[in-house]
Amino acid sequence: QIKATATNLVQETGFFSFNQFLNTDKELTLQDIKNLNLEKQNDLLNVNQHDSEKRKSIGRYVSLDCEFVGVGLEGSESALARVSIVNFYGHVLLDSFVKPLEKVVDWRTHVSGVTAAHMKNAILFKEAQQQTANILEDRVLIGHAVHHDLKALLLKHPSSMTRDTSLFPPFRAYSKGKTPSLKKLSQQILGKEIQKNEHSSVEDV
Repeated sequence: QIKATATNLVQETGFFSFNQFLNTDKELTLQDIKNLNLEKQNDLLNVNQHDSEKRKSIGRYVSLDCEFVGVGLEGSESALARVSIVNFYGHVLLDSFVKPLEKVVDWRTHVSGVTAAHMKNAILFKEAQQQTANILEDRVLIGHAVHHDLKALLLKHPSSMTRDTSLFPPFRAYSKGKTPSLKKLSQQILGKEIQKNEHSSVEDV
């Protein structure tokens, strides 16, 4: 929802166009980003019933995030354990725990928020893969280092239809030219603290 909110603000504020964010071919400054009117977040709550229903539809833009657990030798490899997708407005389209294909060695609960108990109602990997593929089809995918999520799902998505906030050049200025964390971007751009303890793919997405 953090990724979706950031993307939403770009369009809602009109400070710079949504297309510049999704298909930027011009350099945007840090001041441009900081000048986004964050008060527009409140406007998202003041919608009529028609708009409310519209904001629950899938739409053209979706954001994906996953949580992983450790498998393999000493749990050093990552396996999908939760998948979450929201639409442009942050409405949850999919949020499911997923049964890993391999034996879990480390639940990584302190980071992933996933426990063995969550597997009781978890869906099979193939089901998660198919549901995700259905939602992503012919839509613009937004994520943070989203190639990791796609790899875990054994899915591919056209690069021309993918927007990765970890690769967006102006955002790198927040980390001195390095790849910025989603936590840092959320704090610097949205003024929101996330990932204080366990991660939540719904919050992150």
